[in-house]
Amino acid sequence: MDTDPLSSDTLPAGIRTRHIDHVNGLRMHVLEAGENDPARPCLLLLHGFPELAYSWRKVMLPLAEAGYYVIAPDQRGYGWTTGADKAYGTDLRYYGMPNLVTDMLCLLRAVGRSSVDAVIGHDFGSPVAAWAALCRPDVFRSVVMMSAPFGGPPGLPPADGATAPDIHAAMAALSRPRKHYQWYYSTPDANADMTQSPEGMKAFLRAYYHHKSADWAENKPFRLTGWTATELEKMPTYYIMDLNQTMPETVAPHMPTEAEIAACEWLPDDELDVYTNAYERTGFQAQLHWYRARTTGHSDPAMQIFSGRTIDVPSLFVAGASDWGIQQMPGHLEAMQETACTRMLGCHLVDGAGHWVQQEQPNAVLAHLFDFLDDPRRNTD
Repeated sequence: MDTDPLSSDTLPAGIRTRHIDHVNGLRMHVLEAGENDPARPCLLLLHGFPELAYSWRKVMLPLAEAGYYVIAPDQRGYGWTTGADKAYGTDLRYYGMPNLVTDMLCLLRAVGRSSVDAVIGHDFGSPVAAWAALCRPDVFRSVVMMSAPFGGPPGLPPADGATAPDIHAAMAALSRPRKHYQWYYSTPDANADMTQSPEGMKAFLRAYYHHKSADWAENKPFRLTGWTATELEKMPTYYIMDLNQTMPETVAPHMPTEAEIAACEWLPDDELDVYTNAYERTGFQAQLHWYRARTTGHSDPAMQIFSGRTIDVPSLFVAGASDWGIQQMPGHLEAMQETACTRMLGCHLVDGAGHWVQQEQPNAVLAHLFDFLDDPRRNTD
């Protein structure tokens, strides 16, 4: 049985770590702040890839000090949560969006909560939060999405049976042949590529986090006009990779200098070590199942049941102004604000932050969260 994975000198004082058994087949590792008192409203924080519950360390205590019980799990396949199948050929139904939402319902039951004041998700945690709010608004009473806009549920299959053009063939046929990172993450080789990176795990993660942050000066996102090869190739290579490169080969040329590493206050070496130790222990395959479930369309039939349905609880979107994640699905940022969320109370792009917004600029993120949580419009029907 696993012991508590994070020592007291690793976590900020006041953040607790423990495991919870029987969470939809998992033994789930969680971080908590604030007492789990029924008088305290609950906030559920959902991380993305390649992250951990630890990614919320900079915002948990201020939220708890404001009167909330705050809980952040290592999601299915991540960190010190156990029970997920790491084999490449695993049953993807466990990694589809319906089951990821079920994970959170089971976690809340385990901690004695019938609802949360807000579910807050970043990166791949953002669509989990969005789907939780869409499917169970009685439980997830408001939602904050970070870095990944929610464009709405998938549409119904075309009535004429038409199929979309092969975007991957079109990207491979570009004058500079390219491929989409999510489909690369879905290949059998991606896990070994990253776990056996020639530079080592820590250097790989350092380069990856740096490349997607505001510290990499070339992160200057702009609106793309559509889901076409010629538009997608305008994104950085960590999203639209060179066809024959691995992810370690993609990010290695952008490794920060020793001076840049020393100046990185949002992810100093001792904090990076937490991620390094976790991923050296688990590898990446269980987390990459999330991408396989998405790229294969495994859950689309179940999700198409909600075609046309909107998120009707109060919602907020926050991302870094230097985050290409807000544009990687062309049109989703606009659809989220115009149609997918009927009670969106704000959409904020934070200066000085790239993809890791709650780590790069936690104070700005907290200011937006508190404004949202205190907004009187949340209490009106």
